[in-house]
Amino acid sequence: MRIFEGFINPVTFFSNPEIATSAKLLEIMFIIMGLVCIHSAIRNLTDKENKSPVGSCIFWGVLGIVLMFGRFLPSALSGVLIVIMTLPPIFKRVKAGRAEVPSEEYTKKKAEQIGLKIFIPAFSIGVSAIFFALVVPSLGALVGVGVGVVISAVTLIALNHDNKPKVFLGDSRRMLDVIGPLCMLPMLLASLGAVFTAAGVGDVIAELVAPLIPDGNMTIGIIVYALGMVLFTMIMGNAFAAITVMTVGIGYPFVLALGADPVVIGMLALTVGFCGTLMTPMAANFNIVPVAMLDIKDKYAVIKNQLAIAVPVMLFQIILMIIFS
Repeated sequence: MRIFEGFINPVTFFSNPEIATSAKLLEIMFIIMGLVCIHSAIRNLTDKENKSPVGSCIFWGVLGIVLMFGRFLPSALSGVLIVIMTLPPIFKRVKAGRAEVPSEEYTKKKAEQIGLKIFIPAFSIGVSAIFFALVVPSLGALVGVGVGVVISAVTLIALNHDNKPKVFLGDSRRMLDVIGPLCMLPMLLASLGAVFTAAGVGDVIAELVAPLIPDGNMTIGIIVYALGMVLFTMIMGNAFAAITVMTVGIGYPFVLALGADPVVIGMLALTVGFCGTLMTPMAANFNIVPVAMLDIKDKYAVIKNQLAIAVPVMLFQIILMIIFS
């Protein structure tokens, strides 16, 4: 069957000297992520307190397979697996299992012992990402994030010797159960951005905004580009999905083509787009999931409180784009 044609040998991939080391390291990170999902699938299947063990197992298990082997599987087969993965969420058969959390007394005791040092692990992830982006650009910030996670795990073990691999796996499973299928939203939206670009949506947008931007006026082009990033991010729910379409439609023809610095424009366009993330329910994992977790009556409470921050930050970054372009 054609669906099974096109397998790539993982050994060939990792032994190929023409493939960048950063790509190989990223693939290892995806494999580890897939293993975490498969662990969650097995735990949910064997969890007697999970109301939908089979559906939960199928969702997390297939997601784990796609993360681990997506690069090596034929695209058609990957597509079939993704369709299968979507069935349990559609029929609401992905449920959270039994959460293994420490007692309140234990938590308070460790909080008093560790104090503000608890922020070191999270801080180390950001520092590692910046370090790799600036000092080891050949590997990139995403590899830095992965290294930062390893550093943070080692730090957590040093801060509390009760932290064992079992603890990390258990907390990973608990977090996945809490977020549920919404964890797929950023990846799906990013993919949707690529689909929109391939479908020519960027060209359509370029035709629509062309009458609004005077020829050669980079400042107006930047403003329209930035506002377009915010609005499209609000529609898509993620700036990663918006930036490909908006850069093709507005960023390149009306800003970059006029000589603007692509590094500055690209960086700030993405961050200004994330101001739209703060203002939309489409960014469910940021703005809707916390409401559900905290049992807040107003489902838009997070968005309402973020507006006062999002708008000034958006305006400030537009000004930076104009100044440093």
